[in-house]
Amino acid sequence: MAAGHFLAFDLGAESGRAMLGTLDGQKLSLAERHRFATPNGRMLGRFHWNLLSLWDELKIGLRKTCANLPSELSGIGVDTWGVDFGLIASSGEILGNPMMYRDPSAAAALERTLAKVSREKIFDATGIQLMQINTLFQLVAMKERDSALLDAAQTLLFMPDLFNYLLCGSRKSELSIASTSQMYDPRKGRWAAEMLEELGLPTRILPEIVSSGTVLGNLREEICVECSVKSAPVIAPGCHDTASAVAAVPASDEKFCYISSGTWSLMGVELKQPIVSEKALRYNYSNEMGVGARVRFQKNIMGLWLVQECRRYWQQRGSDHDYATLTAMAGAAREFGTLIDPDHGPFLLPGLMVEKIDQFCADTKQRSPAGVGEYVRACLESLALTYRRTIEGLEEILGWKIEIIHIVGGGTQNELLNQMTADVCGRPVIAGPVEAAAIGNVLVQAMAIGRIKSLAEAREIVRMNFDVKRYEPANSGKWDAAYRRYLEIVERR
Repeated sequence: MAAGHFLAFDLGAESGRAMLGTLDGQKLSLAERHRFATPNGRMLGRFHWNLLSLWDELKIGLRKTCANLPSELSGIGVDTWGVDFGLIASSGEILGNPMMYRDPSAAAALERTLAKVSREKIFDATGIQLMQINTLFQLVAMKERDSALLDAAQTLLFMPDLFNYLLCGSRKSELSIASTSQMYDPRKGRWAAEMLEELGLPTRILPEIVSSGTVLGNLREEICVECSVKSAPVIAPGCHDTASAVAAVPASDEKFCYISSGTWSLMGVELKQPIVSEKALRYNYSNEMGVGARVRFQKNIMGLWLVQECRRYWQQRGSDHDYATLTAMAGAAREFGTLIDPDHGPFLLPGLMVEKIDQFCADTKQRSPAGVGEYVRACLESLALTYRRTIEGLEEILGWKIEIIHIVGGGTQNELLNQMTADVCGRPVIAGPVEAAAIGNVLVQAMAIGRIKSLAEAREIVRMNFDVKRYEPANSGKWDAAYRRYLEIVERR
């Protein structure tokens, strides 16, 4: 069989890329063909994604990928971050720019929602960690402000579904991305319609849900002409980037913990059935769906957004350091000087991160970090401590010990954080591959057209073709006092 060529569009909250995956038997190679920012901004007081700009970048990526390609594409797949969505009118027109999950209006909507329907009832219906960013609360906020867009909408499509619509006309939603919304019932395998109707939300706009690995259709003819490419099937991979990333975890058994590390850190395990229990609610874990109908039982943690926003703060004031320099400065900084809660509410919104950390320190009676390195170290140490708290919660709920942690995604390049994670959690860390979401995207496409038989085979291909780095725990004892202090800070807030 000739080699298959697959285009993976992998969009994160900070940047996106068009990656060409070539699968020849069991050999998989990955080549970046286009990289771009994922722009967002404030307009009329609300945060939006720049859809037209993102769509133009996808078309550029399509052109670059197909230029000088020795044969036609075997598939095209899109994965993105979760929860955000666009609305489609009955005419097929897109209604406005999609809202961005960091828009503050959803925070108030969450509180008002809980006044109508209890936290316990929402979790029982969806099994999802309650967070203001979730689609459910974005829709409640739209309804409360009498949004004309919501009234005019015929179909709601999450971000990757929206790009699939632009690519091939499909108005369906892939399972993993639908499950991020806090509107899907993982036990019943359908939309949580009864809860949505109780909140007065329009269930008529919810699309058909399809499994990962579904062939959605062929490229629109107009796109083939505009981009000078031949038609190709558009395939739904794990459309949530974490679902694709977890599909590419190079694990050889099922009892592993993963961290999909980037702007967000998503930390959890794969299960065959969801856990919707009082303890899961109390610890605020999520049951999101993955490739092969696996359940990703996980916690969403703020992640490297903290460092990204600190960097942006310093850039705006004339001091620009790349991430490698920031990490080196953190490595040389004083240990355990300042500890923060990465999931502290004000950290979610863009802007003034350094000042927000200073305020957190004042509120918790800590000294503010002294200099750039200490700020970054505070973010990284606190993130590692949050991983320990999360893995302890997972083990308590699961009833079995997690022996190893796999870190995938862009955060694998932060060797300081990887070693901190091994040290504080007291177990080995396997870091890599970096482009796990794109790799998983490609492999699920290959599964969809029969080139790969199973998820286990896909992971074997990852192990054969991509390098990883192992971090052994060292000096774990020195983290124990810091962990006790961290828990005091976090749990009394």
